[in-house]
Amino acid sequence: MRALISVSDKTGIVEFAQALHGLGVKLLSTGGTAKLLADQGLPVTEVAEVTNFPEMLDGRVKTLHPKVHGGLLARRDVPEHMAALKEHGIETIDLLVVNLYPFEATVAKAGCTLADAIENIDIGGPAMVRSAAKNWKDVGVVTDAGQYAAVIGELKAAGKLSDTLRFALSVAAFNRIAQYDGAISDYLSSVTFEEEKLAESYVPARSLFPGQSNGQFVKVQDLRYGENSHQQAALYRDLYPAPGSLVTGVQLQGKELSYNNIADADAAWECVKSFEAPACVIVKHANPCGVAVGQDAHEAYAKAFQTDPTSAFGGIIAFNRTVDKAAAEAVARQFVEVLMAPDFTTEALEIFKPKVNVRLMKIALPAGGASAWDQGRNAMDTKRVGSGLLLQTADNHELALADLRVVTVKQPTPEELQDLLFAWKVAKYVKSNAIVFCKNGMTMGVGAGQMSRLDSARIASIKAEAAKLSLQGTVVASDAFFPFRDGLDVVVDAGATCVAQPGGSMRDQEVIDAANERGVAMVFTGVRHFRH
Repeated sequence: MRALISVSDKTGIVEFAQALHGLGVKLLSTGGTAKLLADQGLPVTEVAEVTNFPEMLDGRVKTLHPKVHGGLLARRDVPEHMAALKEHGIETIDLLVVNLYPFEATVAKAGCTLADAIENIDIGGPAMVRSAAKNWKDVGVVTDAGQYAAVIGELKAAGKLSDTLRFALSVAAFNRIAQYDGAISDYLSSVTFEEEKLAESYVPARSLFPGQSNGQFVKVQDLRYGENSHQQAALYRDLYPAPGSLVTGVQLQGKELSYNNIADADAAWECVKSFEAPACVIVKHANPCGVAVGQDAHEAYAKAFQTDPTSAFGGIIAFNRTVDKAAAEAVARQFVEVLMAPDFTTEALEIFKPKVNVRLMKIALPAGGASAWDQGRNAMDTKRVGSGLLLQTADNHELALADLRVVTVKQPTPEELQDLLFAWKVAKYVKSNAIVFCKNGMTMGVGAGQMSRLDSARIASIKAEAAKLSLQGTVVASDAFFPFRDGLDVVVDAGATCVAQPGGSMRDQEVIDAANERGVAMVFTGVRHFRH
């Protein structure tokens, strides 16, 4: 048995090669890999000795040769193939171990030059991987250090690789090639090429939106069904998921998450991550129906639940702090589908153990604490349309006090300003048209997803009334401008004393005049938060 080893990332390769040698496998290698193995005392033959042709063009050409690809591609069960090998003095290669030049890591570096990017496009490696993967019945192809243990395990147990493992390795190899080529296409088609600036030090400008989008996703699991029982569905994750994102979570208990569970869970998780203080978010049908901050997880939950106990039934709940015994006892009194948090205490896990259908999700906090969750936000939003794709940068805009422009005679109080920031943050996660009443760090009424902003305002006040919450002295956030004064009148009639809206309507002055007439404060944010 012969193995050809040519790796850019040499992590674990010496130990792997030593194990192969111990099993009687003959080792072939190239350049730096061959030197590394020889320096460790391993008997290794350089590929140049096999091809009788030296590496050339600064290593650009070394394995592109019939004695390499013939040894990889020849079918052992086809006599004509084996006769051709014999005629031309080509030996078979039974195991290929290759990882590719670090193109993705190179172009991810700040200041990456076009020259560096081009030089890190691997040619010989992908060619060999494709050859070996195509001939999977006879050749094992290893493209990741995580596969070393399985290969050695089977060789030790059976003296050869099983068809099952070889096929799995082949699939992984073609996936890796697709990822690699996709990354190259994404980079090159995002580059703004300027011929007059070409030089070794040329760092090209890059568009956020490449000429061809090659998003890479890995299947996590098949789902029981989609949005409805007659639809099929599966969950995929980004090839390199951001830390602290939903798909990095671990399910600790409960039945399998459904398509709708996952969609609602993501809405809750993205919202709760946006708060620095201990927070709780309850989501139903993709909309927050209760959001609050508190001194701890228990207080945050109690306030969030109070907003809309009816809608919270069977909801998705997310915390940005560890769920302790007090919080767990409070949540366990209600019917909840999914509960997410960075962690759960032992006492909390015991409380939920008898509730076998409650899905508990632990999503690790990235290094750096709650503020580091910004790193876990989606960089891009996507939406499928008929035979097409809408792609946009994610709505990660954060509003600061300095961004607020008071446009009325009445000025907001310091307490109202803090509640406005809270309400504005919640409104970003509510489906448009969105109207959110808040007070003392909790939602008091949420109106979502209506065709008319006026109707959203009415629904928010109806929700508060149903929950027996007084809206007197509340603040209101509207995700987009009030096109007429009628929406403002509804929220003021309900009890609001301060309103935040983006501004930008042709009738802004009419709405400002109405606010002054009603004796309420109003601020413009200068940015809207449509969420469709």
